[in-house]
Formats: sequence, C-alpha cells, structure tokens
Amino acid sequence: MAALTDAKARNIKPDDPVLPHGGITGLALHPSVAKGRGKWVLRYVSPLTHKRRNAGLGAYPEVGIAEAAKIALAMREQLAAGIDPLEAKASEAAKPQMPTFKEAAERLHAELLPGWKNAKHGQQWINTLTQYAFPVLAELPLDQIEPRHIADVLRPIWLEKPETAGRVKQRIHAVMSWGWAHRYCTANPVDVVDHLLPQQPGKAIRTQHQPAMPWREIPDFVAAHLGSDNRLDVTRVMLEFLILTASRSGEVRGMTWAEVDFAVAIWTVPAERMKAGIQHRVPLSCQALDILRGQEGQHDELVFPSPRKQVPLSDMVLTAFLRRINARSDTAGRVATAHGFRSSFRDWCSEQNYPRDLAERALAHTVQNKVEAAYHRTDLLEQRRPMMQAWADFITTTHAGKKPTSTLGAQLVAGLSNQQH
Repeated sequence: MAALTDAKARNIKPDDPVLPHGGITGLALHPSVAKGRGKWVLRYVSPLTHKRRNAGLGAYPEVGIAEAAKIALAMREQLAAGIDPLEAKASEAAKPQMPTFKEAAERLHAELLPGWKNAKHGQQWINTLTQYAFPVLAELPLDQIEPRHIADVLRPIWLEKPETAGRVKQRIHAVMSWGWAHRYCTANPVDVVDHLLPQQPGKAIRTQHQPAMPWREIPDFVAAHLGSDNRLDVTRVMLEFLILTASRSGEVRGMTWAEVDFAVAIWTVPAERMKAGIQHRVPLSCQALDILRGQEGQHDELVFPSPRKQVPLSDMVLTAFLRRINARSDTAGRVATAHGFRSSFRDWCSEQNYPRDLAERALAHTVQNKVEAAYHRTDLLEQRRPMMQAWADFITTTHAGKKPTSTLGAQLVAGLSNQQH
C-alpha cells in the first residue's frame, strides 16, 4: 500500500473514503466536514478485552502525517507489550497531578490561614518560604525533592541566621508532610537534612537520657537471658515482650487480656494507660503472639501478673533484673534500662532506613509541631506490621543464625495476611 502524501491529505473531501496511512497498520485519516481537514484514527484490537477499538490521534492538518505516524508507532509498541493505549492514557489521566513545592506551600498556607489568630504570623509563614525556599524549590515537583535540595536552601543561612534557618526548615517540613499526607511523596526529605549541614554553634548534641543497649547486641542478649528457654520466669517473658513491641514498661506491666485481639494480631492500649493520653495500637509479631499464648491461664485479667500477689508487677522489677544480670549499655558502662530498648529500636529503624513516621508511630511519640500534627490522622498500623515483624525476627536471631520456633504466632499472622490479601 502506498504511503499517504500531503497532496492527497490536503485534497480530502467530506464524502471521500478513509485514507490509510500506508506505513502504520490501522492508522488512517478520516474525512471531516471541510475539504483538506480530517481526523487521525488508529484502529486496533485491545490485548486486554480482545475487542476492536478506535483511538483518536488528533486533527489534520494540525497533526501532520509524520507526527501521526510517530504517535501511532508508540501506541503499536504499547500493544506489542500487552498494553491497551487508551486504558493506559485513562489511567494516567486519573492520577492526581503532582504539585510543585510552591503550589503545595500555597495550598497548605490557604488551609492553615483561617486557624491563625494573628494574620501577621500567617503572612510571615508564606513570606519566609517565598524568600528562602522558593528560589530553590518553587518549580520542583514534590516527589522529586531530595535532602540535597533542602540543604541548598538552608546552607546560606544555617550558620549566619540559625533561628531563621530553623523556621525555614520547620515550614518546609510542614509542606512536605502535607505532601506525604496526600500521597504525593513517600518520605519527608527534611528528616535527614541535618546530616548534610555543619553543626550549628552552641547547639547541644542530643543526649541519651536512658542508658540503652546497642541494637546490634540485643539478639545475643535475648538468646542468653530471655527466649524460649526462660518462659517460666514472668520477668524475663515480660522484658522480651517489651523489647519485641518497643513499648514502655508501664504499658506492658498493666496489660490486660481485654486489650488483645488475637484474630487480627493487635494489642490496643487504651488512652488512659498511654503517656500522651491517646489510644495506641500495636501490631503483634509472631514471636509476641507466642509469648501471649504462653501466658494464657496465668491470670483472668492481667497478662503479666506478679506470681505471688497476682497484681501488676512493680516498676522496679525490670530494673532489678537488668542490674542483676549486669546488662551493659553503650553509655559509659552503665546498666541498660527497660526504657532504653525503645531507643535501641529507634536506632535500628534508622539504620534499616524505615521512614521516620513509621518509627515514631511505633513508639507512640506525639508530634510536637501543630502544623505537622494536623496531617497525621492515621496510625499506619498495617504499614508498621512488617517493620515490627522484621524487628522481632532480628532480635530473636543469634549470631549462629538460629531463630526460636513461633508456630502459634506464625499461624495467626499468616492467617491474618491471607485475609488481607
């Protein structure tokens, strides 16, 4: 078949037959209501439905012969790969358009403005970003912003204007948190930007208030002092459960059976027993579930009761145990504390590159920044579940590579996973 020429296309009339392109299978120029005008159509059979479909490629002469061939050839390549071009186009159109940093900042500012009592503060909020952040970030789509971009914004003022730099950093973090909440990005690059900047003069280095065992040493510690061979000692069992769930001592010591839902492998700590006064849900790993099954029948209400008085254990029980076995931390040789295992867990999360939001929610930490907190409306329970299982697998694995059996817990978690999928 001869290739379609511009001379033929320019002379196409409303009552003329369809003019095949000649070079691309299924591509043809259909006549329009006026001489010399037409519509490009690619006819093909969908690889998904096996039905014939017509895809419009634009009007002639606005879309010329060569351009129509280029578009049609790309669609033919999609078909060869098993993709329906029209379905792919519809799917792409349905995706939310990725906002730039400037667009996101302005939308967030408009949402927050009614809640500011001081109009001047609201104006300063956006002015700060306009002056310092927009020159670098304004046109960048949210999902393309990296820590290095944030560092480029902050570096010129980081040492000379540390107070201003802190405000700029906080407001950029709020914009990126807004993007995360709306699923435009998967992480907040501001969380790690400090590693790309020099230490600010006079800024105190974060201190470790509770002596914590280095996370790499925890598997051997668990194997030596806790684990399945020590399940008759409620103190050891409770400490292992505390480490597995990265929970506070008081939350575990006061734990009741009513808070445990074995069907979905969740421990729900009520608000009145939480430090922040907010209900906290803990996804239970296979190992944690095994411990709970082993505790059944010990007490009608409490999960970890005192063996003698059948009341909650004292807050000194874990401390005394750690002192007795001389569990050393990484802080000047001091004895590790039960609370310090939360810090060990947090360090492990960072080393394993888990998102900050997942780690902070696992620890039930409150979000101090009011702007950021406004967009943290979910506890990310199911996203935390594989992280907590990975943590449990890590701490119950010795250097010899042996893991304790967790048959009951594994069956429950496997069943739950099958229900979700």
